[in-house]
Formats: sequence, C-alpha cells, structure tokens
Amino acid sequence: MTHAETLKAAGLTQAEITGGTLAVHSPIDGALVAHVHETNPVDMPAIIARSQEAFKAWRTVPAPRRGELVRLLGEELRAAKAELGALVTLEAGKITSEGLGEVQEMIDICDFAVGLSRQIYGLTIASERPGHRMMETWHPMGPCGIISAFNFPVAVWSWNAALALVCGDPVIWKPSEKTPLTAIASMKIMERALKRFGDAPEGLVQLVIGGPAIGEALVNSKDVPIISATGSTRMGGIVGPKVAARWGRPILELGGNNAMIVAPSADLDMAVRAIVFSAVGTAGQRCTSLRRLIAHNSIKDDLVAKLAKAYASLPIGDPRKAGTLIGPLIDAASRDRMLAQIAKARAEGGRVHGGEPTEGVAGGAYVSPALIEMPAQTDTVREETFAPILYVLGYETLDEAIFIQNDVPQGLSSCIFTLNLREAETFLSAAGSDCGIANVNIGPSGAEIGGAFGGEKETGGGRESGSDAWKGYMRRQTNTINYSAQLPLAQGVKFDF
Repeated sequence: MTHAETLKAAGLTQAEITGGTLAVHSPIDGALVAHVHETNPVDMPAIIARSQEAFKAWRTVPAPRRGELVRLLGEELRAAKAELGALVTLEAGKITSEGLGEVQEMIDICDFAVGLSRQIYGLTIASERPGHRMMETWHPMGPCGIISAFNFPVAVWSWNAALALVCGDPVIWKPSEKTPLTAIASMKIMERALKRFGDAPEGLVQLVIGGPAIGEALVNSKDVPIISATGSTRMGGIVGPKVAARWGRPILELGGNNAMIVAPSADLDMAVRAIVFSAVGTAGQRCTSLRRLIAHNSIKDDLVAKLAKAYASLPIGDPRKAGTLIGPLIDAASRDRMLAQIAKARAEGGRVHGGEPTEGVAGGAYVSPALIEMPAQTDTVREETFAPILYVLGYETLDEAIFIQNDVPQGLSSCIFTLNLREAETFLSAAGSDCGIANVNIGPSGAEIGGAFGGEKETGGGRESGSDAWKGYMRRQTNTINYSAQLPLAQGVKFDF
C-alpha cells in the first residue's frame, strides 16, 4: 500500500492529518506523510481538570465493570490489528511482523488486565490485639499521565492504560512527536470501545500531542499523581525529580545497555540466533536490545566468526517487503549518532564489522548492523546508543563476566547462555545480574506481558505490564477493625485514665 492508503486503512481522516503544525515523516523513505494538529499548552489545565472529574466517577465503578471496557478495547484491537500494525511500520519503520507483534502486545495486555480486574486484592494480616482484624485494601490513585517513546509507539501506552483503567485511573497520553499518527489511530479504536461500553465518564481517556510544553504540563501538575514516562535516561533525570518534588509517583522506563554472557558450555547455534534477533531486531531500537556480548575467551573467536557471517546475510531494506529483517533507523540524526559512536569505538581500539550506511529506500536512514570487538569495556561501551551496535568482550571466569555485565550505569535486561546449572543459578542469584530482567538461554529482548517489565539503576526502577505492576497505579491502605468491646493498644502500651 502507499503511505496515503495505509493512513486511510487505519481510519485517519484528511482533517486529522492535514493543516496542523507537527510534521510527521515516515522513516522508510523520509517522506512527509502528515501535518498533525498539536494540543495548545494553554488547554492543558482544562484537559487535566476533565481527567480529575472523570476520576471522581470512574473510581466508584466496580473493578470488574472497568475491566469490561478493557475487554472491549481488546476486541477492537483484534479487529484492527492488520491496519494498526501497518501504520506502526509506516511511522516507526518496523518490519511487518514486528508491527503486528506490537499490536498483539496491546491485545495481550488487555487480556491480562481483564483478568486482573477480578483479582485486585489485599492481604488479611494477623493482629496482635484480640478482637481485631487487620487488612490492606487498594484504591484508585488518580489520573495517570503516559509519556511514550517512538520505538514502541502504541504497546507502551497500552501496558499503562489497560492497567490504569482497571485500577480506576483515567489516562492522559502524550505520544512521541515522531509517532503521533499511531496514537491518533489507537485513540479512534479506544473511542469505539468507549461507545460500546456506554457509560464511561467524559475525559476518561485523552490524547495530547506536542512538544516539551505539553509534557511539562503533565509532569508539573499535582492533579496528575502518576506519571509513566518511557525514554532516555536524560529525560528520566528531568521527569523523575520534578514528579517527586510535588510528591507524585513516577514510573520510569529509561535506558538499557543489555548484555549476554556466553559460557563455554553454551549451545552456540542457539546463542547466535538469540544474539542476532536481540541485537538487530527493530534496527537495534528497543530498550531491551542486546548491546554487549560477553563471550568466554575459549569460544569468542568462533562466535564472532559465526555472527559476522550471519550479519552479512541479513536482508536490509523496505520493512514492508517480505523477507526484510532490518528496516531503517527512525531518522538521519539517529544514523549520524550511530556512525559517530562507531568512530569512537574504533579510536579506542575496536575492530569493526559492518556499521556502514547501506542501500534501502531513498530518503531513509539505513545502516548495516555493527559488530565491534573491543579490547575492554570503555566509556563508549558503557554508553547506550539506540542503534544496532553490538560490542564484543572476552572473559575468563564467571565472576569476571558478571562484573563486566553489571559495570554499566543501566540495569534493564540481561541474559546468560549456559548448560551449566551452577552458572545459571549464580547468574540469577543476589550475586549475579543486577538488572530488572535476567534470562537463561534466551536473549534480553522480547519480554512477555505476564512479567513485570522494568529495570534498576539509570533504567529508572519503574515496573509496567504483568505480575503485580498494577500496584504502581493504586494507593495502599492498611485497615484495622476492632470488633471487641475493649480498646487494647498495640505493643502493650498502657494509657489508662
């Protein structure tokens, strides 16, 4: 399909994609595909006020009923999967299967959240006082501001929105300025679900589009108690302190510098497959992309040879075409940063395989993935570059490998390939990986929605998606009920009068 046909199939009207001030380009060929209308910053107080009003009504709706809205959203996403997936490819440059896979993530988190809507529970806790019962309950917290990044333009919103909605929180979504079209299309799908739901309060789910002034309005407002922000560590360093300063709750998903340790016992063929997808999938533009390969010295040369051969065979080009595995970087600036980082690594003694601008579609930023053998973990290696660069380092002992793995500012995802049970368990122990995600015999990329997603250190500490990440969208309340005729004090305190 042409760009215009893809936009039309996704339900976008001429009025929505023309006449605005925000220019949207497709990374496939650099073509201008839309001028989107931006939210006026002066309207933000009214938008936030509508969200607060919606909260007053939505928090009283039983959680299973709130789950029904998310169930309907999942149905609408299933019906629109092909069209929205194609729009993700057009706007973010992902290959077709990854664009569809991102929409599938949205569907999966809806399914998870629907079940969650009947399982929001607290504990009953033994009281030390006779005739007393102690328990905890969970309550909706308030409007949730979601600031998402270009690389997962719709999935990250859904991770947050599905949970926030069943937890009783309205949602205000600010997408990346680079990918507003997928957000507009997702909101139209959401509106269909809201219409079928029937009695949702006005302002329950809102979309705001624009630059820093829009984000700052969300971040600075005391009436938006939760801010979930996905992006760079630099961005998180600004957002986190501002939200904390007003006693809000930040949920931060920031940079990753993810590593794989390949032990002598590893199944190398399986490791190669995991390495290639993890390092070059989405053109290296996932927060969980593999960026450092820590291979035992006894197998490193053989592994590098296998990877160099695999890299040379990877089809690069138009992400819409069957067989393409690597699409474009999001823009020319990303390509230039990648090439500059490769030059720095080479100056530090790195031996570079690949990493050259390559033919794709005229106007797009296409670069072959880079495999760089490094003499040590330099400052360049410790810095995340959002591109398909994989640094290769050697090690002798597992302790050394784990030290290298942890010796970076970021702490998102990690993995080890080994058939040695002792090595695997050590890697997963308190003395092992310091990341929020640690895998064995699987790459660091491609997390399922059933587990809590997020990382430590400069990754921000936030958790989204599965497990008990829902607690980040609610407030905990401890309750003690005295059903006796006495009033004993805790800890044996006596205060008789």
